[in-house]
Amino acid sequence: MKQNYFSLKSVIMLIFCTLAMNGFAQKTVGLDNWYNHETNAKTGKIFHYTWDDTQNSGFSQLGDVFKSKGATLKTIEGKADAKSLAGIGLYIIVDPDTTSENPNPNYILPDDIKAIAKWVKDGGVLLILANDKPNCEFTHLNLLGKEFGIHFNPVTLNPVTGKEYNMAAEVNLPNHPLFKGVNKIYMKEVCSLALSGTAKAVLTDKDAVYIAETPIGKGFVLAVGDPWLYNEYIDHAMLPADFENLKAANNLTEYLLSKVKK
Repeated sequence: MKQNYFSLKSVIMLIFCTLAMNGFAQKTVGLDNWYNHETNAKTGKIFHYTWDDTQNSGFSQLGDVFKSKGATLKTIEGKADAKSLAGIGLYIIVDPDTTSENPNPNYILPDDIKAIAKWVKDGGVLLILANDKPNCEFTHLNLLGKEFGIHFNPVTLNPVTGKEYNMAAEVNLPNHPLFKGVNKIYMKEVCSLALSGTAKAVLTDKDAVYIAETPIGKGFVLAVGDPWLYNEYIDHAMLPADFENLKAANNLTEYLLSKVKK
């Protein structure tokens, strides 16, 4: 009886560990640091839209929101391929470098696009955060977006003069999980999106699409025309109290994590 007891206990532990490992994989959020790979001229360190960057330019606070939902953060330091995307439930590509940001940028190349598209079709969740015209490398990003019916227009919308924050306010928010309980967000200097295929607009302002989504195979893609929720504008360190970017960030993380297949 004792032998059977330990045998059963071992099986139960094996099942538990397997489920736990799968759960961690599902909630592993990989942030690209290959296509976006800027070096701070003063410190010589990598910065700008990274988990470790705690300055206004970083994603450390968005990372904290993901962690509060039970997610594990990972930095993807190389190009997208089967190896780098293995075990990643949600992959974030943000603001690919121009030559003014990185003299030797790592462009999103055809093999990278094939790997990302396959990963999404197999069940991966992809978040693409672009930027406005001077600050984003559109040519190769749009080759990737074409796989999902999403084209990033090289324009600059919602410009802001000084601290006139309401110039970049979005208040006509749709009935969508991203904006549950949210009345006003801040989106400064963004590009618009052109859509085809199954891609659908989530947030529009007049005739411009700012956020779009689409199911692809077993996976899902969400695209935003801006890095949007970086430290400078995720909370109220800079923004007036009536903006609700942090609440939107909580909604965003929950929504994307819910799309990751079990």
